Amino acid sequence: MPTPRGKVEIAQDQCKGCAVCVDACPPKVLKLTTVLNVQGYHPVQYLGDGCTGCGICFYACPEPGAITVYKWQDEESKKQKAA
Repeated sequence: MPTPRGKVEIAQDQCKGCAVCVDACPPKVLKLTTVLNVQGYHPVQYLGDGCTGCGICFYACPEPGAITVYKWQDEESKKQKAA
């Protein structure tokens, strides 16, 4: 798995479960959940580790605001984000 250089946050209630971001994610750190959101879709979930911060999932997502990608600038900011 690639060195983690970021993280992804998914707005569960905005996700339509189309899985375009899951297919587009190079390190494969996104998956569809088994639970339904308030709209009745299976939203995407970040596995919690391995995001490279590339942003491909963000650009592939057809739903504005459903995905936010945070890219760490260096090792120090990574530690601050985790705290």
